[in-house]
Amino acid sequence: MKCPYCSSENTRVIDSRPADDNNSIRRRRLCDECGKRFTTYEKVETIPLIIVKKDNNREQYDRSKIEAGVLRACHKLPISVSQMNQLIDDVETEVFNREEKEIPSIVIGELIMDKLKDLNAVAYVRFASVYREFKDVETFMNELKKMLV
Repeated sequence: MKCPYCSSENTRVIDSRPADDNNSIRRRRLCDECGKRFTTYEKVETIPLIIVKKDNNREQYDRSKIEAGVLRACHKLPISVSQMNQLIDDVETEVFNREEKEIPSIVIGELIMDKLKDLNAVAYVRFASVYREFKDVETFMNELKKMLV
């Protein structure tokens, strides 16, 4: 591992432990040249996942798109960043546990809505209104009625 301060390749691990998310390893390192310490995180490399969009276009999985959608749905609601990150991590874990190379975007959208429904009803309705492309008040009301049952 190259030192970010002096670019020396003589570094060593002085401490190693699971990161807070339990999905990566946090390592404290010491540079033998300049003596500075720095932290690195190691994450398991996964197979590239391809998302099949509604129009059959394909694109590489991008966590930031899920983050943006969840953030918009939870805007100005009493939902912490850690709750949002946990939701996104849960969705991501379920998606990658399927061990498929291609997955339809509709599957990811439904997973997100299921998690949001349990987290906050308003966030769920916000996400569903964009995701399901409600065209009129009637479809919106039908979704709300499903929630009340």
